[in-house]
Amino acid sequence: MNNDEHVQHLVEHSIGIGIQMTLFLPFVLMTFVYIVAVIYSNRTYRRWPLMRTICLLVGMICASLAVIGPLADRAHTDFSVHMFAHLLLGMAAPLFIVLSAPMTLLLRTVSVKTARKITALLKKEIIRFLCDPLFTSIMNIGGLWILYMTDLFGAMHENSGVFIAIHVHMFLAGYFFTYSMIHIDPNPHRANFLYRSIVLVLAIAGHGVLAKYLFANPPSGVAIAMAEEGAKLMYYGGDLIDIAIIFIICLQWYKQSRPRMIAHQ
Repeated sequence: MNNDEHVQHLVEHSIGIGIQMTLFLPFVLMTFVYIVAVIYSNRTYRRWPLMRTICLLVGMICASLAVIGPLADRAHTDFSVHMFAHLLLGMAAPLFIVLSAPMTLLLRTVSVKTARKITALLKKEIIRFLCDPLFTSIMNIGGLWILYMTDLFGAMHENSGVFIAIHVHMFLAGYFFTYSMIHIDPNPHRANFLYRSIVLVLAIAGHGVLAKYLFANPPSGVAIAMAEEGAKLMYYGGDLIDIAIIFIICLQWYKQSRPRMIAHQ
């Protein structure tokens, strides 16, 4: 490697580190704020459930592994690793973070006046639209179709701005999709269980069909064998997380209907 190539390699490495840190630091900040909020809340109210804090930490670890370190580096050149990072960032991390109930913790931590303002904001119609399960499903699953069915996937690896934007979208779309499906945090616009179940089935189908399509039609520049491995990981790995969401929805549905069942006996 001559001097010019060496300098170019160092520049590309520095840019890569900068991109990773840009994506990683918000998760560090969110973890810090959450832990501080737990400490503050425990001094005023009954102790915050330890399991929720563990869920937050697991979620943040999943997200961090996807955006920084060896896994994130390999995701640039290995499609199967890229897909594993996608599962961590867009599915596993959002699920665990939703289970950590960050909004509930926030409302416990801030003043009553601020909590009322936040609650009033959550009741606005725009929030109803943005958190509707159908809309979040379109943003989440539809975003994946756009990513892999267009030139966006190739552009992601050539443009740092596109790369960051896609990863931010992947996490946020996954989070709001999960938030709209399983109601752990306060949600003034809770959709009924039947509607959520139908939309979830459609979303799972859309995710599965995309995985099968990628198995048979690799994205541009991706080797067939690598695409097949990535597609299988997307299909079966996505199913595991979807099963967890289905289980939680069914459990919540059962708990809500159980008092009615008892009352009618």
